[in-house]
Amino acid sequence: MTKSKEKRREKISVASEIDRVEGRKSLCQDSLEWAEFRRRREELSDQEREALDDEMTIMTERIQKYEHQLDELRGENRRNMLLSVALLVISALFYYAFTS
Repeated sequence: MTKSKEKRREKISVASEIDRVEGRKSLCQDSLEWAEFRRRREELSDQEREALDDEMTIMTERIQKYEHQLDELRGENRRNMLLSVALLVISALFYYAFTS
């Protein structure tokens, strides 16, 4: 990636990145459902059916890739949350230690 893309990506919060990936995953799932519907309902030639199967395979792979990204992002989000809670607890301990 170029430096400008890395900087732009760093500015995006984990939660907004999760939303973005979930949106893309949802679009892929909709495309996959539409392709499955066409496959069941329409009379397709062998060539059209093969092209549709290839498209469905690509969509399935993309969905799996997005699920993997979501797992990583959710793990990062959990780590960030635990770090925030730990800092809050430490701050509260210092506050109570020095105000008592």
